[in-house]
Parts: sequence; structure tokens; C-alpha cells
Amino acid sequence: MRRRDPDGEAATLTCSILTLAALAFLCEYVDSTLGMGYGTTLSPLLVVMGLDPRVAVSGILFSEFLTGVTAGVFHHEFGNVDFNSRSRDLRVALVLAACSILGSALAVIISLNLPTRVIKLYIGLLVASMGLLILSGYRGTGGFSWRKILALGVAASFNKAVSGGGYGPLIVSGQVLSGIEGKRAVGITALAEGLTCLASLLLYATLGTEVFDARVWGALAVGAVSSTPLAAFSVKKFRKKAFERFVGLLTLALGVLTMVKVLSLA
Repeated sequence: MRRRDPDGEAATLTCSILTLAALAFLCEYVDSTLGMGYGTTLSPLLVVMGLDPRVAVSGILFSEFLTGVTAGVFHHEFGNVDFNSRSRDLRVALVLAACSILGSALAVIISLNLPTRVIKLYIGLLVASMGLLILSGYRGTGGFSWRKILALGVAASFNKAVSGGGYGPLIVSGQVLSGIEGKRAVGITALAEGLTCLASLLLYATLGTEVFDARVWGALAVGAVSSTPLAAFSVKKFRKKAFERFVGLLTLALGVLTMVKVLSLA
């Protein structure tokens, strides 16, 4: 009979926790810097590592709620965005978060009547198109409007509910096309997505789903939150035009990769 090795098990557990924290740090640094990529990148990695998908997703939601609020604070402190109580930036973030309820409801209704492949192709095409528009210098007609922000919030939360991704790329690029400066768009997206994740966690709690794992949630939270001040500082140092061009390129790449992945599985 094989003897149990408590020291070896403890070392393996410590290594796993450190790995989770390191992955969360890297993925959240990218997300808080560009406004996209945390859940989309980290979720499949955690599942590949052997975590229960429900624990992985709920842990991501918990850490993304914390990092969204924390990143929003640091973006505000570094002057990338203005979240004073009467600022437009704060109102935009709150409106985008509130739209998540409507967008998620629409996603459920539509996804029941359309093949998942068709919906994901739509998401890829939409995100790639917005990337091309940013790179072209197009900024829409009429400048900023609350109607555009409402439509953006519903569309982005629809994407999130249907595919588990597509929120950050659409929210960031959509704001830029609506006339909101790139750095502000990233800060607004961080706070809006954090509040959206809080709503999802409350839904988990209401349904009584057993998804809590203190070690996983704690490791992801510590790793992700610790990256936010560095990310906010990095955004402050970017030049406006170069930053928006990079957002456009990344958005285009994500859209194309989404379509390629879907078509390759056909």
C-alpha cells in the first residue's frame, strides 16, 4: 500500500495556488491594461488544469468583481478616467452594468432559437468589424450619445451571456467609436464589468449553487487584484493614438480568431 505523504501533498497544493495566482496576475494585467482578455483567457486554462468549470467561472467572477472595482479606483487615481460622483464616466459605467440584465435575457431567448455556431460567427464578425473601424479612424456620426451607450451595453452583455466572452472587446471598441477616449474607455469597462460580475455572483448565491472554493477564489483574487495598480500606471504612460491603434489591432485579431475557430470546427 502506498504511504500518504502529507509534506508532498502540501507542496503540490502550494504550487497549485501559486500557479493560479500567477495566471490571474498575468491575465488581469492584460485585461486592466486593454479592457479585455481576463475571463476569455483564464477560464479555459483553469478547466485544462482540472478545475470544475463552475468553480472556475465563479472564481473568475469573484476576482473580476474585485479587480473591476480596484482597477477603476486606480484608473481614476492615475487620471485615466474620472469617476467623481457627477462625472459622465461614472454614469456610463453604471448604465453599461445595468444593461447586463436586459442583454442576458435577450441572449437566452435568441440562443434557444439559433445554433451556437451562428451566434459565435456573429460575435467574431462584429468584433472584427469594430476593430477595422477603429483602425480606419472612423468615430461615428453625432459623437457621444446615451442611446449608443445603451445599445452597446445590451449587445456586449448579450455576447457575454451567449459565449462567455466578447464583453471587453465590444465595450472598449464601442466606446472609442462613440467618441470616448481610449484610456477612459478602459477604465469605464473595468468598473462596468466588475459590477456585472457582482450581479452574476448574486445570482449564483440566489440559486444556491455550490461553487465556492476558498483556495481557488482566494488565489485568483490575490493574483488579479495585485496586478491592477501596475496596469493602471501602464495605461497612463501610453500615448493616446498609439493606444487606440493597439486596441483596434487587438480587437480585430480577437474577432478573426473567433471566426477561424468556429469555421475550423465546421
